[in-house]
Amino acid sequence: MVRRHELTDQAWVVIGPLLAPPRMGRPVRDRRQVLNGILWKLSTGAAWRDLPERYGPWKTVYERFRRWSADGTWDRLLAHVQQHSDAIGEVDWSIVCVDSTIVRAHQHAAGARKGGPGPAKHSAGPAAD
Repeated sequence: MVRRHELTDQAWVVIGPLLAPPRMGRPVRDRRQVLNGILWKLSTGAAWRDLPERYGPWKTVYERFRRWSADGTWDRLLAHVQQHSDAIGEVDWSIVCVDSTIVRAHQHAAGARKGGPGPAKHSAGPAAD
């Protein structure tokens, strides 16, 4: 049974081979379990320390997330999944839209004080007769 925020068997078949096991060192935690932990954390927005025990120690999952971020694993996974999905016709390019527009607001629209420090008012002192 696949839980919410976890990879399906079909998705794992596509992604799993890209997550190569380490060549040396101590035995590592199941890569699918760790990836599901990362997906759970990113989907829920919870703190790493609140990761459910079924994903393993939160520090292990966090360190794997950091390592995969640093070595470009996430970029490779995204590129592979995009190519795979496009090759089997799952991407409808007519609805894909990326917009990086920047709209700048005037300072007054951004919460600047109304009636801020205007021009200095000078008094002429007491009126002379």
